[in-house]
Amino acid sequence: MVKSKEEKIKIFTKPTKKFDKITFFVCILVIFLAIFGCLMVFSASSYTAKIRYNNEYFFMYKQIFGVVLGVVAMTFFAFFDYHILKKLRYVVLIISIVLLVLVFIPGIGVESYGAKRWISLLGISIQPSEIAKFAVILFLASYLADNHEKIKTFKGLLPPLVVAGIVCVLVIIEPSMSVTMCLAFVTFFMLIIGGIGKKHTLLFSCAAAASVPLLILAEPYRLKRLFAFLNPWASPQGEGFQLIQSLHSLGNGGWFGVGFLNSRQKYMFLPFAESDFIFSIIGEEFGLVGSLLLIFAFGALVFLLIKIGLEAKDRFGCLLCCGIGILIAVQTLLNVAVVTGSIPPTGLPLPFISSGGTSVSVFMAAIGICINVHRSSRREILQ
Repeated sequence: MVKSKEEKIKIFTKPTKKFDKITFFVCILVIFLAIFGCLMVFSASSYTAKIRYNNEYFFMYKQIFGVVLGVVAMTFFAFFDYHILKKLRYVVLIISIVLLVLVFIPGIGVESYGAKRWISLLGISIQPSEIAKFAVILFLASYLADNHEKIKTFKGLLPPLVVAGIVCVLVIIEPSMSVTMCLAFVTFFMLIIGGIGKKHTLLFSCAAAASVPLLILAEPYRLKRLFAFLNPWASPQGEGFQLIQSLHSLGNGGWFGVGFLNSRQKYMFLPFAESDFIFSIIGEEFGLVGSLLLIFAFGALVFLLIKIGLEAKDRFGCLLCCGIGILIAVQTLLNVAVVTGSIPPTGLPLPFISSGGTSVSVFMAAIGICINVHRSSRREILQ
């Protein structure tokens, strides 16, 4: 008996009831990282929050709010057809660019430590660059999926390069070189996955390598950070202070750490202990073993997201999941490299862990998209 079109659509949209191990482990890893992040934000910030806001739970409450919002977003996008996002790519991109511009408007943009990276809407602080990362990934995945042959030509490369370039320029003038580098890495790797030619790969690699020293020389504070990275003890009370305190924190942790809530560096010795340098506090409280287990958890999550991408039924879903997985991998590696003194200091949060409601909620929403891609690839399709 021939089934009607409506029945075919119903079969197509019906998910299989077989236990899904990948979705289960992705959810477990993300929930673990988010809850662990809330606990570490409290541990790292309780003393500072008590001194500054007379409320030791100040940062933890904000983080919990971000996680709750993230769970809602992750659940929504897990059941929201990701193909619709492809149709909305320009809307999402334009909104993210508008938000990036708003940070420079007095009364809307919020300045902190000389950087304009936040906007305040209805009493809620939002960091547009966190949204922009995923807007770029969505656009790149859409464009590369539809133009995988054109991408081998320089003309075909112009649209993704222009879009990524516009976003990077808006982010670098905030200023935020760390997010700019993160976006550049993600764009580069997605272009490689999308099928960029070897000649263009070499060309853009050289261009990117040449731009880094230029960006450092463009701002005096970046040059100071570079010298502090090369020899932090040359300015122990200046630019080298944060890195020295981070190394003290990691060294104090030893193999197994001093125990949860027992960090010494969080008593206002280590700046930004609850955000960019929270991995230092993790290393101090849980030691080398705990730090490696956390890195393993991130590695397992990235592996599963890449696996979901490779098993996706369409090129768009593949690129979307791989882009999200690459972003988590790049941002995690850069954050760990900074706090361990492997690269010059730069502000970049640890995904799901560092204090920041926008970051954790947007990352969890992205995980929901990956789950939706995986669910779609497991559906029973009528031939």
